[in-house]
Amino acid sequence: MRIAIIGIGNVGSAIARGLKGKSHQVILGARDPQAADVVALATATGATPMLPAAAAAAGDLIILALPWGVAESAVKTLGALAGKTVIDCMNPLGMVDGALGLTVGHLTSGGEIVQGWLPEAHVVKTLNQVGAEITAKNDHLPHRPVQFLAGDDGRAKAACATILADLGFEALDAGGLAKARLLEPLAMVWINQSLFRGKGRNWALAAIAPQ
Repeated sequence: MRIAIIGIGNVGSAIARGLKGKSHQVILGARDPQAADVVALATATGATPMLPAAAAAAGDLIILALPWGVAESAVKTLGALAGKTVIDCMNPLGMVDGALGLTVGHLTSGGEIVQGWLPEAHVVKTLNQVGAEITAKNDHLPHRPVQFLAGDDGRAKAACATILADLGFEALDAGGLAKARLLEPLAMVWINQSLFRGKGRNWALAAIAPQ
């Protein structure tokens, strides 16, 4: 599968590293494909750097890994992405009452907002629930970590589940895209424990059941 990662900060870079050697053609969508850090990541992962719009056009599946504050303007330069599967792994974070929090919630979600920006694409919310370190590498954990996914198109979710498995996650279907309203607060649980409660970043949730 040709996978275009738009945004190669901590999260986008982690996804590229996690997909290394997994039989996908990874494309890095970067504002400056020739920048030293982009070239270094491409060399380390076997990926191909391109401008974001070209990367999105070339990808069968597009992963949005952008800071929420610049996401709308960046996404709208990618074109309609008609019929393509788009993973939204962004969380709509901002300062709320003086603390880091979600800027949208009960009545909508970041995932639904992204779908509004890309009405002809199949948006799936996932890869937003843990930090970059666990996304890049999680095979040291005693249990397979879980990633929930939410979307309205079954084929798109199936494609995303394949990517999650390749990244070492157990994929659990949370339902339609509106369930992103549950998955984005779940990310805040991880953030709270990791950054403010002293647990650190090297952990994830797992779904444990009796054998």
